[in-house]
Amino acid sequence: MAERKAFLLRIDPELLEAVQRWADDDLRSLNAQIEFLLRRALRDAGRAKQPDADEQRTKNAEGRTRTKNGER
Repeated sequence: MAERKAFLLRIDPELLEAVQRWADDDLRSLNAQIEFLLRRALRDAGRAKQPDADEQRTKNAEGRTRTKNGER
């Protein structure tokens, strides 16, 4: 897995609450939800790096992404 970097995020409390509710609905952590939204925004804008063959993801029945070997 790629190295993770921590950083401080200043965010409007109401926006944070809305993202937290969404994360709870999708059974994700707040951090995972923010990362999911950022990745989707980058992909939709055509700015996301194409995944390597080993990182290629497939969708499972719930719509969450998993790697070929089933890991999240």
